[in-house]
Amino acid sequence: MGNIIGGLQGFLQQGGPVLIPIAIVIFAMWTFILERIAYYLLAHKPMKSRLRSEWEARTDRSSWRALAIRDEMISQVKERTISNVALIKTLVALAPLLGLLGTVTGMIDVFDVLAYSGSSSARLMAGGVFRATIPTMAGMMAALSGLYFSTVLPRWSARETARFADELVVDRGAY
Repeated sequence: MGNIIGGLQGFLQQGGPVLIPIAIVIFAMWTFILERIAYYLLAHKPMKSRLRSEWEARTDRSSWRALAIRDEMISQVKERTISNVALIKTLVALAPLLGLLGTVTGMIDVFDVLAYSGSSSARLMAGGVFRATIPTMAGMMAALSGLYFSTVLPRWSARETARFADELVVDRGAY
């Protein structure tokens, strides 16, 4: 366990201070992704069943009021399935930007070395270049790890909302 913590501390020191916000973004993004997966696995079907049974218990399923209630039920499903998806997309977009910020801070280190040493020694510049590439890599990996879910979750939401709307049958015989 000590080797893991030591290795992580060394990685954070080599990558610079921008790696901490990138780690926070990764943690938050995956927390929201796992929350969405847990919602679909644990809470979505019971909520749909409850709303469907409420709809089927109604005697009036064709009036304007009944259709408004149906629309409200469909909106509840849509709202609950799309919850936090925009936040996940934002965090996916933020990760490479933080990586770019790390690149800039690493390159500033390179220019500081050049200014202090007065020479363009590759050995002296290597530390700054290394510090510039680690946050870039971390930001891109964070974005790539969440990109799949930022595109799949809206599709799941649209599909589940459409399925639920199809399940709530409207009695058209009253017209």
